[in-house]
Amino acid sequence: MAPTASETPLAESNPGAEYSDMNFDCMFKILLIGNSGVGKTSFLLQYCEGKFNPAFVSTVGIDFKVKTVTVKDKRIKLQVWDTAGQERYKIITTQYYRHAMGFLVMYDITNETSFLDIRNWLSQVQQHSFGNAQIIIVANKSDLEDQRAVPTQRGKDLASELGYDFFEASAKTSDSVQSTFHALVSSICVQMADSVNDLEDKADTVPLNKSQASDSSCLC
Repeated sequence: MAPTASETPLAESNPGAEYSDMNFDCMFKILLIGNSGVGKTSFLLQYCEGKFNPAFVSTVGIDFKVKTVTVKDKRIKLQVWDTAGQERYKIITTQYYRHAMGFLVMYDITNETSFLDIRNWLSQVQQHSFGNAQIIIVANKSDLEDQRAVPTQRGKDLASELGYDFFEASAKTSDSVQSTFHALVSSICVQMADSVNDLEDKADTVPLNKSQASDSSCLC
């Protein structure tokens, strides 16, 4: 189920505007993780720029893109990090997990190993991120139905077992790419609102310090 989050397009004459634009209410840090080759870079490129590059170029270490969306009249800047899937980069990439507010944990429907490794990636998230980060499991490359190795139901069953939302999508055709990101942003907003409500409920007995007040300043 996709939330109502409307995108704020950039003027084509100023392609760098997203990076310099300071007119936003809050910023969410999101990570894409999963095995090498599952399509994380293509997924992010499709979301941020509406493009698909068929040439596979393995991400070296970590990279990111920025996109601004509007949710309930709040401008939210998304800092979306594309992480390398190779084992040799994990020491680098897991350092970025700590302050992430959301994760898209991705596998390739044509590669069963990438699906079986989802639990390992989730274990990394649990080990290195803070406890209330929002997570969605994403089955990418749904356009390659004739090469499918992982039935849709297996992905749904895994997500249901672990308590996460599930999307099957295609970075190539853009199917469900926007919906996946919108669902994650919506979940982060709900989680933040719930956290602030909890703090307000305790305000009579537990005084908020400056750090807590700052962390809860963005309500979607």
